[in-house]
Amino acid sequence: MATAAAGRVARDGTKRLGAEDPVTGTSRAARRYARAVFELAQQDGQLEEWAGRLTKIRELFADPAVAAVLSNPTIATERRDALVATAPHLFDDEATNLARLLIESGRVDEAAAIEDEFQRLADEAAGRVRATVTTAIELERADRDRVERELSKRLNKEVRLSVVVDPRIIGGLKLQYGDRVVDASVATRLEQLRRRLAAT
Repeated sequence: MATAAAGRVARDGTKRLGAEDPVTGTSRAARRYARAVFELAQQDGQLEEWAGRLTKIRELFADPAVAAVLSNPTIATERRDALVATAPHLFDDEATNLARLLIESGRVDEAAAIEDEFQRLADEAAGRVRATVTTAIELERADRDRVERELSKRLNKEVRLSVVVDPRIIGGLKLQYGDRVVDASVATRLEQLRRRLAAT
């Protein structure tokens, strides 16, 4: 069954993403690959499994030394494919097949974007929203839960919140979800004040 599923990924990928349908931008390419994988995962009821496979591919391809080899066109594609195919401890058949497809199509640098888009599609299908709150200091658990709860109530959706600590914002917070950004940071308010004073 694993081999059959791997074959379907290859056929779907070739049909959707091959030379007959060239892409002009990285984000567009990532959306196409992620959509193909997401549709297969949905069809087979393997959303969590594919999420794990994409994470493993991203982690491997994020290694600069690995990426340099897998992206090097002077190295025969067969040799680059073999590096992935001979790593069963990292990938199962389906993940190996997708990794090879990315290598062969010169999309090694798209792995992270593909994973992000796949997660967005999965969240959308499940009625979830991923949000990121940036603060100058680590949030207490109670404050994190409150932000998550309030945003979930406002959007009427389940919210999965990530917290980023960035001292540069000085104070306040910055909240991002989907394509929206709510910036209530002290740094931004100071910058806005500077611009007003400069304009007078």
